[in-house]
Amino acid sequence: MRTPAGFDCSYFFGDYYRGKNHEECRLIGNAAPPHNWSKDLCKICPVPEIQRANSCPDMILTATVERRFLGLQKRVVIKAYCQKNNRAVADPHIGCGNCHALPQIFLGEE
Repeated sequence: MRTPAGFDCSYFFGDYYRGKNHEECRLIGNAAPPHNWSKDLCKICPVPEIQRANSCPDMILTATVERRFLGLQKRVVIKAYCQKNNRAVADPHIGCGNCHALPQIFLGEE
């Protein structure tokens, strides 16, 4: 679904049926108020970018909202885990590196 920032994200949900205006992020969930989701976080959230770069079905994303700079700025921190290899993923944009191996032509080996 398209977020308020204009990106497609599978974790964003908006219910606008019959005048409702309910929006939520199903990845962040209903966290306590200093770390809760708001519409402005969609502008800086890296999840739509990660989903465009890597669509591995074995990678599980978890998100938390952290406050920086004396609690005035919020940011979304993403952690990724590969269920196929049972390990944490260092860079979610790339993936774990084992699920989808590159073809030999790209590795330079013949």
